[in-house]
Amino acid sequence: MTAPLRCVLVRQPPADVSAWRELGWRSEPDSIGLAAEHDALCALLDEAGAEVVIAPPDGLDAIYTFDPALAVDGGVVLLRPGKELRRSEPEAVAAAGIPVVARLEEPSFAEGGDLIRLDGQTLLAGLGYRTNQTGVAALERLTDLETIAFDLPHWHGEGEVMHLLSLLSPLDRDLVVAYPPLLPVRLAQLLAERGIAVVEVPAEEFETLGTNVLALGPRRALVVEGNPVTRRRLEAAGVEVVAYSGVELSKGDGGPTCLTLPLERG
Repeated sequence: MTAPLRCVLVRQPPADVSAWRELGWRSEPDSIGLAAEHDALCALLDEAGAEVVIAPPDGLDAIYTFDPALAVDGGVVLLRPGKELRRSEPEAVAAAGIPVVARLEEPSFAEGGDLIRLDGQTLLAGLGYRTNQTGVAALERLTDLETIAFDLPHWHGEGEVMHLLSLLSPLDRDLVVAYPPLLPVRLAQLLAERGIAVVEVPAEEFETLGTNVLALGPRRALVVEGNPVTRRRLEAAGVEVVAYSGVELSKGDGGPTCLTLPLERG
């Protein structure tokens, strides 16, 4: 998840944003501002050297393209979101022409935000309201990756998203950005055992997506504008930071990792 980004899937925002309450967005997004911010995000990804594959609009939540699929060698595994209103999104990924190597089936469910490729052999998985043990076990069979699962905190409950990637994002083979107070103990221990340093996000910047950082390459980070303390700490750790405006894009609690599905790195 930290090698140079070569190809990435994004999805155009819909013009109709009327389902924002039903989907649990914090407030109603402005459809024109949403589209403008998305265009600017795509331009930054292009400038970073990535081929940007733009899928047509689907539902409002579908702009968070990381959740419906897990990128693997040869294509993607279509996931089965724990959020019932997003269950149609995996097939929309397939309809965008992305090769499908496997699918999760009922009663499994998993969302991409709960899945982190720590390295080429290791998949970290968060168990919570969006990803269950059956889904994690199925992914381990389908991918042959060593899968290590961690229980996620209840936090604000089932109605508010809490993914594993809400807690940390990889920046390099030996560096992550994270909010340590909510890290599962075994995960904190794993990072220490593997010599992975942590850029700590302060409490006041956790809920404004300070931990949600997309690696454009080793120690090259795309972040949402704001969170100045986190940005200074990233730069002090030798991370080159690029920021985009997420005033509208992030009203559904999605940052740069959520808005992108990296298809090719290296």
